[in-house]
Parts: sequence; C-alpha cells; structure tokens
Amino acid sequence: MKAITAELQAHLDGELTTLATLVKITRADGVAMGFASCDQDVTYAGVTYRADGAFTPSAIQSTSGLATDNLELTGMLSSGAISDGDIAAGLYDHARIDVYICNWADISQGALPLRRGWIGEVTRAGDSYVAELRGMHDLLQRPVGAVCAPECRHDLGDAMCGVALSALTVTGSVTGVVDSMTFSDSSRTEDSGRFAYGKMTWTSGANAGVSRDVRSWNLASWTFALRLPLPHGIEIGDAYSVTPGCDKRFATCKAKFANGINFGGFPHVPGVGNILKYPDAH
Repeated sequence: MKAITAELQAHLDGELTTLATLVKITRADGVAMGFASCDQDVTYAGVTYRADGAFTPSAIQSTSGLATDNLELTGMLSSGAISDGDIAAGLYDHARIDVYICNWADISQGALPLRRGWIGEVTRAGDSYVAELRGMHDLLQRPVGAVCAPECRHDLGDAMCGVALSALTVTGSVTGVVDSMTFSDSSRTEDSGRFAYGKMTWTSGANAGVSRDVRSWNLASWTFALRLPLPHGIEIGDAYSVTPGCDKRFATCKAKFANGINFGGFPHVPGVGNILKYPDAH
C-alpha cells in the first residue's frame, strides 16, 4: 500500500499538474544524493534533489505477476554529482534507489513513493550511462541453495571454504607501470600464477580503496595484470595488498591450499557431453 496525502491526491486529480520525478541514490558507503526531473532544485525530507539534467527516467514497468519490474535511469557523466571515475570504482554497485513523484510547486504536499530497489547492471556509452533499477521482485529470480557443478561453489576465504586469507595476504608497491590494468612489482618472489583469480586492493595513491580481480601474475617479468582497468592512473610507489586466487578446481584446492576436505564442487559429475551420448548406429 502506497501512502499519499490528500493534498497531493487532489493535485493529481486536477486538470493541470506540476509534477517532478525524484530519484535518491544511497551508495553502499552511505553517501546519498538526489536528482529531480524538473528545471529547479527540490528539497524533500532533508535531501536536495539536483535539477542539473543528470538523469532522464524511462517509463516505469509494473506487473501484477512475479516477473521483475524494471526502470532505466539514463544520465550524463558530466554531472557534478556522478562521475565516470566513481562508477568505474564501483561506488554505485548495488546502491539503493528510491523513486518518488511530487508537486515541485508545493513540496509541502509530500511525495508519492513509486519504486524502491537497487542498481543492477551499469553500462556506459560515450559520455552517458544507463543504470538498471531492479525492484523487490528481482530477489525472486535469484537461485537459492547449492548448485551441483564440477567447480567449487564456495568463495575463497568464506566460512564454508575455511581458508584464512589474512595469513595469505601480502603487500607491495608499484615499481613500473604499463597501463591502467598492468604494472610490475620487482620485489615479489611468488611463483607465477600465485595471484591469478585473486583480489587486489589499493591502499595508497589515486585508487586507494578500489579493489580489482587479478587476471595473472608473472614472476619472470614481475607483472600483474588486472581484469578491469582502474578508474585512475597507476603511479610508481602506489601501495596495494593482494590475496592469492583460486580457480575453484579440486586439484587447485588440494595442491595450492591443502583444503580438499572443504572442496564444495562435484568434480566427478558427468558433463553434458556424457549425458547426451547415445549408442552408435554402426
């Protein structure tokens, strides 16, 4: 049930309305910001909704069934509140979204909540982004329970895995830069492949606090390669911490971490090829 004030309902019932859509984004770090689809800022419930053209809401799709309801928010990265670097750094991943409509000419009438959800996939094209808003129904689309697969279903270091990542985490600093995804650290002595599939977190420099998955580590050239580029350039001397990675295979779990007893996969389950086998007619 959505609550609406009598004054706002009367305004909606009128022949002429002065409505604006308000969107509040609350990031995982607690920072909240608002945007309004009109030509002046609107302050509601202690949040100032900026009218800087930062977003354009699509039509809201709602159904009476259990299918996922979606809304797309298209915006310009040139907005003073949302930057390309913040998006690349993952600050908006799984951020909460609250969507309202209000009478911008008389905000004392209150606001009508339209949708609450979380940001799903964010895609970028040129100077714009499209953020998909996923509602409560999206939770019903997620698989629940264990998945039967050859690879391990646990994440390295979680409670079911049991590997203590704190004891395996190492630190270092950049000694050479190739690009925003590749750099070297000549102080490292670990075997090649040690950090593949691991996670690197930057502890100093322009990328401090940003984490990225490691694609590869090559001892011969002391080179790290990340899976995604960093939002800011890497500089010599930037510090990081990195954990070893796991490709979720039984052989890796047993040999690399001596943790075969906690392996969460089913390496001997027949694959699709075996299931589709049939007797040869000849």
